[in-house]
Amino acid sequence: MTDPRTRFADTAVDLVDRDPDTALVYAEIGGQFFGGAAARHPDRVVNVGIREQLLVNVGAGMSLAGMFPIVHTFAPFLVERAYEQIKLGFGHQDVDGLLVSTGGSVDMSTTGRTHQTDADVALIDAVPGIAIHVPGTAAEVEAVMRAAHRRRGRHYVRVTAQQNSATFDAADGQLHIVRPGSSNLVILAVGPVLDAALAAAAEIAHTEGVEATVCYTATVRPLDTVGLSRALAHNTSGEHPDVVLVEPYLAGTSAHVVSGALLDRPHRLLSLGHGRAERRLYGTPEQHLQVSGLDAAGVARSVRALMRAHAA
Repeated sequence: MTDPRTRFADTAVDLVDRDPDTALVYAEIGGQFFGGAAARHPDRVVNVGIREQLLVNVGAGMSLAGMFPIVHTFAPFLVERAYEQIKLGFGHQDVDGLLVSTGGSVDMSTTGRTHQTDADVALIDAVPGIAIHVPGTAAEVEAVMRAAHRRRGRHYVRVTAQQNSATFDAADGQLHIVRPGSSNLVILAVGPVLDAALAAAAEIAHTEGVEATVCYTATVRPLDTVGLSRALAHNTSGEHPDVVLVEPYLAGTSAHVVSGALLDRPHRLLSLGHGRAERRLYGTPEQHLQVSGLDAAGVARSVRALMRAHAA
């Protein structure tokens, strides 16, 4: 299976090679991928060193000059450390660019808190007019990058090592119904948590006799609210449906968007993701997912508790 970060780098280099208006700016991180491109395009492939605020400002400046910058480093360095520069350089100045992070959430669980972030999507969501993509496979990384490059605008792409088993057409940002089932229980999986959501749905069907509908999206801003409404459209039981939102970062990040999309119908929403308490652990990514309840067993446990609480 192709590594998503390698796919990002290959796609970024190809875009720079093909389009003379595209630039690539990075902060030391990822330099092993970009040497050839830097030799071919020294004026458009720039390593600013370990200076993340400068990284974002250089990208925004290139955009002001009429170029389309691809800006890259680790997620906590790109979003948390340089948030003010993103807010002002890209948001306030209303310029285009493709910000691509890697290493979000639990990818670098063994390197300590400095290299971990669960809050990057919630933070960057506060920047006006930015599309947010959370691809679940390497192929989806390439698809959302090429679509963003073609459309221009402001985009954040969150690349992680964790991947789903199946790839979907992520370029259009639409919601996909992966597992049709009851509209009384809809699980919305974002990015690389789809496999866990599908396994949890299978367990719920086996233990509770309820066939959940499982939806998937690789784009959370804008969220395909029409597709979400469609997943609940056949709910004629008179009961309030349960919607379970599973995101691979801070729990509840997209809860307000989901609730806003369903204002016309009473519903119950359960938001799953990483908690706000700091994980002072140095385990593997898989162990971190288990602690956060984002593995298949954890998602199934949370869904089952929701169902039983309402049945009591």
